[in-house]
Amino acid sequence: MGNRGRLIAPGGLDDELPGALGSEAGDDITGPAGESLAALAARHGLRPSSERPSLVSYLHKVWERRHFIVAYATARNVSMYTEARLGQLWQVLTPLLNSAVYYLIFGILFKANRGISNYTAYLVIGVFIFAFTERSIVVGSTVMRSNITLIRALHFPRACLPLAYVMVEFQQLLLSMVVMFAIVLGTGEPLTWYWLLLVPALLMQATFNMGAALIMARIGAGAQDISQLVPFLLRVWRYFCGVMYSIASLPASLPEWAKNVLSFNPAAVYISLTRDAIMATFRNDAPGAKPYNAAQCAIFTAKKIPALQAYCHPDFGIGELWLAGAGWAVVVLAIGVVFFWQAETRYGRG
Repeated sequence: MGNRGRLIAPGGLDDELPGALGSEAGDDITGPAGESLAALAARHGLRPSSERPSLVSYLHKVWERRHFIVAYATARNVSMYTEARLGQLWQVLTPLLNSAVYYLIFGILFKANRGISNYTAYLVIGVFIFAFTERSIVVGSTVMRSNITLIRALHFPRACLPLAYVMVEFQQLLLSMVVMFAIVLGTGEPLTWYWLLLVPALLMQATFNMGAALIMARIGAGAQDISQLVPFLLRVWRYFCGVMYSIASLPASLPEWAKNVLSFNPAAVYISLTRDAIMATFRNDAPGAKPYNAAQCAIFTAKKIPALQAYCHPDFGIGELWLAGAGWAVVVLAIGVVFFWQAETRYGRG
């Protein structure tokens, strides 16, 4: 063993390079030629594997793995119900059963269908669309802990996981929408060119869900109990989104600002855009669809006759809902990406 007893290479000890591994006082580690190892690594383009990349570089790496995200989501979607006897049919049965329960409770018992011409289609759309956002947030809150083994075993941008899980939910939504379309058409709604507006509405909602899932993924990774709290918060959110009732038909005693808060929360915005796209009755009965008539509007306020709502003044237009939907999507995704990226190096730690 050499004078300093320092191991500088596999299987060998050397005391001829006094600066090879630094002194007892903690000098910078140097290579054989006296160059620091940090400088040597930088000269050859090497970086610590645990170092967080820049935001632009990080986004580029996520984009490079877009095919992995889609493939992972597809495989996850196929395997999710393999042990269930009805298989992927549960992707459709679950929202249908929820719709049936809500129809019984709110449509029949609580008469929440007042002011709505086609309550069946109105309710089914609300349940299906809200379920997309709801499930994206729920799985986002648990995704990092559920995949801790994969995170520790492989090096990849961790944002791929919550994005893949949102893709799973999006694929399930597309499958379940076949049934939703059948119900909407079966209740008498016509197939029109307005249905094409469903595409940008769903893309905006998916974008919003990605941002929300990224935010919840970081929070859930650091606080394990958050996954127990999230379902309760989402249940409360559901009741404030007009899923089972018409926000426009709420009592006149409710302040206008309160109605606007309910109408412009993100889930309510995407539900309203979807209803406006595929429900002619929703468009025809919307406030402002016909010239203002104070007498007719007063009758609607008192008796909640759906067709008379069109004679009332609108609190906002459909164009404002489209702007709100785009704003929610862009802002939440931007916040989610930055918020998640800032903790990139902490995911997977015990």
